[in-house]
Amino acid sequence: MRVLGFLLACSSLFAVTPPARRLLNIDDLYRLKQVGDPQVSPDGKLVAYTVTVMDKESDKQITNIWMADWDGSGEFQLTYDNESASSPHWSPDGKYLAFMSSRPGKTKGAQVWILDRRGGEARQFTHLKDQTITQFEWSPDSTRLALVLRDKEDPATAAPAPDAEKRPKPIVIDRYHFKEDQQGYLPAALHNHLYLLDPATEKLEQITAGDHDEHDIAWAPDGSEIAFVSNHDRDPDRTLNSDVFIMEAHPGAKAQQLTTFKGPDSGPLAWSPDSKLIAYLQGSEPKYSAYSMERLAVVPAAGGTPRILSSELDRGVFGPKFTADGAILMRVVDDRSEYVAQVSLNGGSPDRIVPGKLVVSAFSTRAGHIAVSSASDNNPNEIYALEGGSLRKLSSQNDKLVTELMLGNVEDISFKSKDGTEVHGLLTLPPAFDRSKKYPTLLRIHGGPNGQDDHQFEYGNQIFAANDYVVINVDYRGSSGRGEKYGQSIFADWGNKEVADLLAGVDHVVQMGIADPDRLGIGGWSYGGILTDYSIASTNRFKAAISGAGSALQLSMYGIDQYVFQYDNELGPPWKNPDAWMKVSYPFFKADRIHTPTLFMGGDKDFNVPLAGGEQMYEALRSLGIPTELVVYPGEFHGFRRPSFLADRYTRYLAWYDKYLNPANSNQPVLRTLR
Repeated sequence: MRVLGFLLACSSLFAVTPPARRLLNIDDLYRLKQVGDPQVSPDGKLVAYTVTVMDKESDKQITNIWMADWDGSGEFQLTYDNESASSPHWSPDGKYLAFMSSRPGKTKGAQVWILDRRGGEARQFTHLKDQTITQFEWSPDSTRLALVLRDKEDPATAAPAPDAEKRPKPIVIDRYHFKEDQQGYLPAALHNHLYLLDPATEKLEQITAGDHDEHDIAWAPDGSEIAFVSNHDRDPDRTLNSDVFIMEAHPGAKAQQLTTFKGPDSGPLAWSPDSKLIAYLQGSEPKYSAYSMERLAVVPAAGGTPRILSSELDRGVFGPKFTADGAILMRVVDDRSEYVAQVSLNGGSPDRIVPGKLVVSAFSTRAGHIAVSSASDNNPNEIYALEGGSLRKLSSQNDKLVTELMLGNVEDISFKSKDGTEVHGLLTLPPAFDRSKKYPTLLRIHGGPNGQDDHQFEYGNQIFAANDYVVINVDYRGSSGRGEKYGQSIFADWGNKEVADLLAGVDHVVQMGIADPDRLGIGGWSYGGILTDYSIASTNRFKAAISGAGSALQLSMYGIDQYVFQYDNELGPPWKNPDAWMKVSYPFFKADRIHTPTLFMGGDKDFNVPLAGGEQMYEALRSLGIPTELVVYPGEFHGFRRPSFLADRYTRYLAWYDKYLNPANSNQPVLRTLR
């Protein structure tokens, strides 16, 4: 007993004390892992998923595939490569896991590779040289692949590559919708079409053709037919219409159109287990393209009248999947959350089956099991098993990082805008928040506008909170999650109700005694940058602003970005409705009212909101003598990819806000290390 007592005393003396938690810093961006795309195996025993890391050495984001045991016994990495592996797809017989990768192989470029579940190295499954794979799906008998392929260049003008270095060719444009972010310019002859591949013989057969594009393909469970989404209007660019089609799975088959709504009928598509019904999403009428809210619908595969199943739910839904007993699971975008719900084929009110304040970004169901990718305020995305209305954790990719950190608490806020409309939002507080103090406060604005700030881990808000800022997020009118009318209420009236809602949110937090009214900052990306420009042209209460990928002279965006359909159908062409265009361009024409020091940012390859929008406002403020700066990121699209640029952007955010709102932070360089 004396020996035992001595040992216990010694163990208490030398016990390891948990390390003190610390504040989040810029370098943690490289440790934060993006986890998603769960795929349950056909027997339900495994879940494949993707993990994306930011590799500092190569300065690129790398995705690899991991696997978790359904019983929670462990997780392990399947692919190891400097070239990403993504889009895991189980073969229906459970023998293989297919994925996309550009890793070195017999044929260069992104190809389908497969791993044998029993072990061994991955082998290249496709060998396509002149086409790009945009989607692939196993046939139900695991013997064929359905592929959506896009020609790499116009087949009518392509010539054999010369021995010498290939010279660039002129790009000939003859389309209404002629450019798109990341894809670049869109010649009319390049389309996405459906093919069938027999991997055993490498025989590739094209089964659709024409001046239109196919996407969202789905095999019937019995393997006889393939459903897909396409727009077969005479000029698809001008209608923004799409419909569900079905065809037998062989060359020469004729496609049958199943839906006729003059607007978006879209995917992903899901077949009922008996191959009799197809679930899809029906959007709002085309003129509301920027604020569309998808509803769940089903249509008989043999033809017939479609039915809307979520008509009692004034919320957008995504990703329908049938259960084995014929019900349908879907993701619902609700007020500051996204969750999984189930609805019967009789319609009625969907049943929410995931509780809590969280965001489910993806889910998969097979063999009676449901796996989800989910995040909450202080927990980045991980993979969970959804059982009995609760989540059981299967992955732990971010656990070590999270246990090291002191993170800010996130609270719901609700307030009235100036016209009495109820508006909701979020408040992120510094980790050592003291309610007796007033803090420098940032109004950070989400893009879209058809999006929302919600209960998922947000690195940007947390890095601001770690630097002693309070962060306000407002789901202004135009946002999703509050119903169709709430989203469409800003139609053809940009920069009005949204700004009123944003300023009301700031007033609310000032009245709470939290925000220092003399130290207010504002900023956002995309439509968040656009609303930043609108706001600083409406009030001088903000002492610092950051407008990322924004625009203010909206008239000048006509023809240089990718939104011509929205412009023509929401505002009307500029020559027909010049007053409307002048109205929504007020930040530029009222630039002399702006006195807020403003940082403008953007990528020089952005076709979504081209850099010109920021350049124009930068030049206007520079001409007016207002403190301003323009940061251009070479080679970046609307959404940045290069890790060093992502880190640089956050570093500059903090430096700009600190300069005008919180100079004391200049003594804390550890939080803002610029690599």
